[in-house]
Amino acid sequence: MTDVSAPIKPAATRMDAHSPGLALRSLVIGLTAFLTVVDLFATQAILPSLTRHYGVTPAAMGFAVNASTFGMAVAGLVIGFFSPHIDRRTGILLSLAVLAIPTSLLASAPNLAVFTALRVTQGLCMASAFALTLAYLGEQCSAMDAGSAFAAYITGNVASNLVGRLISAAVADGLGLAWNFYFFAALNLAGTVLVYFTVGRVQPMHAMMPAASPLAATIAHWRNPQLRAAFGIGFCILFAFIGTFTFVNFVLVRPPLSLGMMDLGFVYFVFLPSIVTTLRAGKVAARLGTRPTIWAALAAAGLGLPLMLAPHLAEVLAGMVLVGIGTFFAQAAATGFVGQAAAENRGIASGTYLACYFCGGLVGTAVLGRLFDEYGWYACVAGIGAALAAAALLTLALKR
Repeated sequence: MTDVSAPIKPAATRMDAHSPGLALRSLVIGLTAFLTVVDLFATQAILPSLTRHYGVTPAAMGFAVNASTFGMAVAGLVIGFFSPHIDRRTGILLSLAVLAIPTSLLASAPNLAVFTALRVTQGLCMASAFALTLAYLGEQCSAMDAGSAFAAYITGNVASNLVGRLISAAVADGLGLAWNFYFFAALNLAGTVLVYFTVGRVQPMHAMMPAASPLAATIAHWRNPQLRAAFGIGFCILFAFIGTFTFVNFVLVRPPLSLGMMDLGFVYFVFLPSIVTTLRAGKVAARLGTRPTIWAALAAAGLGLPLMLAPHLAEVLAGMVLVGIGTFFAQAAATGFVGQAAAENRGIASGTYLACYFCGGLVGTAVLGRLFDEYGWYACVAGIGAALAAAALLTLALKR
């Protein structure tokens, strides 16, 4: 395949025209996203069980589980940097096939250090597939289709959050922690099969190799104030998301809520509305503009925070719904904006964005985990609110 980060020749396609087969490509890419990151956050559904299994604090276990975001940040930068030289289909296939190895090894991780290292390795593989799929998406879609297509990809991510957590809770409750990881390794291999039979059938567009080196292109992206703001927004979004859906698990299993493992899995039906709303993010951003779209999404997430402090399950669940809708909607709009704002070297821009996004998750786990252990859930929610406010301020720099 040719490089998505290169300028597309005008003869290949009109940038304001709808690409043929967009619906099918969006479905395939959404399924690929689902099978790529399905075990990224699914492990959060069994955090309390893992904490007991390894005999550690919630913050230590939360950091270990979310250590995959460190691997994803590193891989996002590396893949973006070498994007002009990586074949999309081959890279995605290898990433998903190799991903199954550390996933299965998690079943027998003897201690928290090994568990953490395997999660980092998972992150390297997941982000490679993730970044290459985003680059492939940018290559195959016209500018008009890009927003909706990126939203479809993020929707696959949302679906993986819901279904992955349900599966993880059900398998761990019924068969034990080890079988949970074996099952997700099988899902990674299913993603490899899907890519093998679908991605190769899409006709790539012709492109010219970029004149600038990857380093020069990366520097140019960071000098662009709009892209720089978008990278910061991505950092803040996952910071807030990780903080919410990692440490709320411990709140849900403690009094007065006191949920069991299967009940904890069913809680994540809170992501169901996000699957529906995120699909609309591209069209909403195209109609209203990126800034109003992200501001509205962040406001919705902010409204959910005080609800999660309530002692009643219904109110906590409503707060989780709002945070899920808001963060995923903002993520879809920001991702689409990066794909459109980077006129050249889109693969590098996407990789840089993903690196910042996943760095936000790692930093969020460390900072908010410390707040949770030392000062409790109220302090953790305050930190989440600060991240959402920072994202709203950064959105000022975005222009249509």
